[in-house]
Amino acid sequence: MERETMDVSLENYTSCLSDDCLLSIFNRLESELDRNAFGLTCRNWLKVRNIGRKSLTFHCSFNPKIDKEHAKCIPKFLACSPSLKRISLAGLTELPDSAMNALRMSGSSMRSLSLYCCSAITDDGLAQVAIGCPNLVVVELQSCFNITDAGLESLSKGCHALKSLNLGSCTGISDRGVSAIFSNCSNICTLIITGCRRLSGIGFRGCPSTLHYLEAESCMLSPDGLLDVVSGGGLEYLNLHKLGSSTGLDGLGGLAFARSLRTLNLRMCRYLTDDSVTAIASGCPFLEEWNLAVCHGVHLPGGSAIRLHCNKLRVLHVNRCRNICDQSLVALGNGCPHLEVLHINSCVKITNNGLALFAISRPLVNIRVDEVMSIGPSIENLFRMQ
Repeated sequence: MERETMDVSLENYTSCLSDDCLLSIFNRLESELDRNAFGLTCRNWLKVRNIGRKSLTFHCSFNPKIDKEHAKCIPKFLACSPSLKRISLAGLTELPDSAMNALRMSGSSMRSLSLYCCSAITDDGLAQVAIGCPNLVVVELQSCFNITDAGLESLSKGCHALKSLNLGSCTGISDRGVSAIFSNCSNICTLIITGCRRLSGIGFRGCPSTLHYLEAESCMLSPDGLLDVVSGGGLEYLNLHKLGSSTGLDGLGGLAFARSLRTLNLRMCRYLTDDSVTAIASGCPFLEEWNLAVCHGVHLPGGSAIRLHCNKLRVLHVNRCRNICDQSLVALGNGCPHLEVLHINSCVKITNNGLALFAISRPLVNIRVDEVMSIGPSIENLFRMQ
């Protein structure tokens, strides 16, 4: 009897709390577990929990039938959550264009949208996103194979506030689509075009100085295109891992004009030559980390240029460079005053004596044999809303 009385008393007490008061309480809950428990208290609290919801993630089931059911639920969830700022539909490969209509319910509040691996989304769906969510800042379209330049043009004309855009493996886009992004989104600072092999780079011509971070792994950028890539002057991080060359010639010397560069990944750029290494070393005085792993075109002249010009270099990767030799190590030992870490292994022209002499001359440098595939800031952090 006493227990029932307490329950009734508590129910009467909570029912007196206004929705504004409940929302204020909900917004102070930091744990997602607590937020979910809040919504399970009663129907009214569930309503308040949905109103206060800022983020929504649909988890991929790897089952097309279940994913289709998820797609049907999207309008219901959005209708109950008018304050959403972020929604992730990543992995819903069966998500149709019609589901993008529902995003209009969150409208101007939406800041971040992930359509990662939503391979059924086409330009029509992206056009609906642009109309319904004009204030998007972060958009992920990686592996949306049916997106073309027309979709990027629609997105750029509708979402001028874009800052971070992931177009990785969007094989249907070309320089025209990238150019549209830069023409209409003047605040773009992070762009991923990894695996977009139809891009030559000319779409970057006139890109804004706000572009600080570019992932262009496994692309086929031309020498002229590389010049356009750095034309904005603001790049601080550039990943050209496994850059291809349609001509078989080295065109990387143009990176010397990226004077703000701090992190440069040229791993497996097999066409890189000492001339380009020298140009980059002398033209990019702020370089702090440089990955030259598996770059067989780097010889003693390239190592000597790094010694002469890279005075701020802290981390250097030369794993599996066939033509780095003991003399190159001696050169590095006599320069690069801020060098902290040297990643080196399987360099066939480096002897144990050469490594020992380097260690003696630079005892504070950490010599590591591990090969690092990814360097620089975390992509997840760059695409996370603050």
